[in-house]
Amino acid sequence: MRTAWITLYSILPAVPSSVFAHPSSAHDASGTNALSEIQIKAFVPYTSFAATAYCQPQSTLNWSCGQHCLANPNFQPVASGGDGSFTQFWFVGYDRDLDEVIVSHQGTDVLTIVPVLTDGDTASLPLDPRLFPGVKPDVLVHDGFASEQAATSEAVLAAVRNATAEFGTNRVTTVGHSLGAAISLLDTIFLHLQVPTAEVRFVGYGCPRVGMGTFVDWVDTLPIQVNHIANKKDLVPILPPKVLGFRHISGEIHIDEHNQWIGCPGHDNPSPSCTAGDVSLVLNFQLSDHAGPYDGVVMETCPSL
Repeated sequence: MRTAWITLYSILPAVPSSVFAHPSSAHDASGTNALSEIQIKAFVPYTSFAATAYCQPQSTLNWSCGQHCLANPNFQPVASGGDGSFTQFWFVGYDRDLDEVIVSHQGTDVLTIVPVLTDGDTASLPLDPRLFPGVKPDVLVHDGFASEQAATSEAVLAAVRNATAEFGTNRVTTVGHSLGAAISLLDTIFLHLQVPTAEVRFVGYGCPRVGMGTFVDWVDTLPIQVNHIANKKDLVPILPPKVLGFRHISGEIHIDEHNQWIGCPGHDNPSPSCTAGDVSLVLNFQLSDHAGPYDGVVMETCPSL
């Protein structure tokens, strides 16, 4: 039996919309900080859960998806779905080691998502107040991400309610990579509003910008915790471009060229240690960095047993 993880819940206080990890002693003028080894390792189970979403729903429901499932052996699936074409794969379940309900959404490969996110016709729209009660109409998000999240929202909400009741926990963590990270970020807000007794957190990998400035400012006011981890010269986290009005949420962690994990406070921190200051659309990106590795885990594939 695996030794219980030192979880994000156990080492970090509940601070709204903040970087999970506390700063270490290594700072620069922009407020960036290098995460400790303990802080990095706290993300390990979530990285595997995000990667697992690339596996077929039947294999996640049976928890028989090779090394990604083996990485979290005490996970109990509750529901899964999606077809991988019109609807991204997703699953919900309970992890006994973490004492958390996990919600994970499948992403997409970099060659599929980049053309969509660089399209000058990229549209934004208000969040649906039926899913996000109380949201103001000027809070705008990418229309494609909103549509993808809405497509599975009812099933995910039912599964989360069932899981929290069955396993007696109020902790919910949403995870995902790429498009899956964008969906999971919206799920985090959705679940907070629909299940206000839940303590909801988000851990995303290679997450694009999901909404406009009004959106990221609103997220900052919510009692949720968010982190999005960007790998080296990955292009996706700086898309859609800021020139179209999109901004990134707080909570960035940037894996640099030396595999150091750097906490980057604020929205689109311009420090050269952070994605917005290190990656650009003009020949300063690496498409292959989108898949990882994230502390040894590569996304976009589902390994066999």
